Amino acid sequence: MLSLDLGPLALGVPQAILLGSLLLAVAVGWWLGRAQGVNPEGRLFALLVVAVVIARLVFVLAYAEEYESAPWQVLDIRDGGFVPWPGILAALALAGWWSWRRPRLRRPLGAGLTIGLAAWVGASYLWHTSESDNRLPPLVLHDAQGVPVELEDHLGKPLVINLWATWCPPCRREMPVLAEFQRRAPEVTFLFVNEGEPPQTVQAYLAKEGLALDNLLLDADSQLGQAVGSHALPTTLFYDADGRRLGVHLGEFSRASLAATLLSLDMLERLPTGDAAIVDRP
Repeated sequence: MLSLDLGPLALGVPQAILLGSLLLAVAVGWWLGRAQGVNPEGRLFALLVVAVVIARLVFVLAYAEEYESAPWQVLDIRDGGFVPWPGILAALALAGWWSWRRPRLRRPLGAGLTIGLAAWVGASYLWHTSESDNRLPPLVLHDAQGVPVELEDHLGKPLVINLWATWCPPCRREMPVLAEFQRRAPEVTFLFVNEGEPPQTVQAYLAKEGLALDNLLLDADSQLGQAVGSHALPTTLFYDADGRRLGVHLGEFSRASLAATLLSLDMLERLPTGDAAIVDRP
């Protein structure tokens, strides 16, 4: 399972785990601090903000070159570009300082933070472990001309599969980024799977936007999204050359976050930029 349905909305499992861990931390802190009239709720939310800001800042510094063409994307955290551990260490340092300044805060804040962090790490590990054995579904889709194509025909190289639709705004925003990386990283196969739309709609959209996509497939019944357990678009799946799933990303990619993902999953050792420069693994 990659996402949870909340009425008309779909929430990614990693985001659900983070939200649940935060609520658990707040509940524990409130319970332990009520006898002393101390509620660390506001401090716990502040620690989360500090962790997110620091984790984002470190990521942006590591991939600054990828933001040069679109610097405003630094503020768009929806791309998932974070380096978690510097943020966590900064939050722990701030929590330690607050506890030293206010002794009554130590027990509820420390316990809430510890349990919340343990819940986040443990649940994330269990989710990643449960997803790590998933393989490329043995499905048959169709190309733009209606010819049946087996997904497994694209194995043999690292494989990136993007699930998208023309009505999906983040799909449209990230499509030029994926098309660019299709050119920049020929050692990786990029497969674009449109979910639930007729060929005429897809072809008209690509022609209007001037996008030339190799390996375009049509999934009229959204079989692939159902098979991998994702009800959210865009969803991007990463497989090794043998069809074993390495990772998944729910939501929009920026140039930096896609570069970071390809490098972190060892799909590339280094990433050539558009002008043939080299971005090494940070």
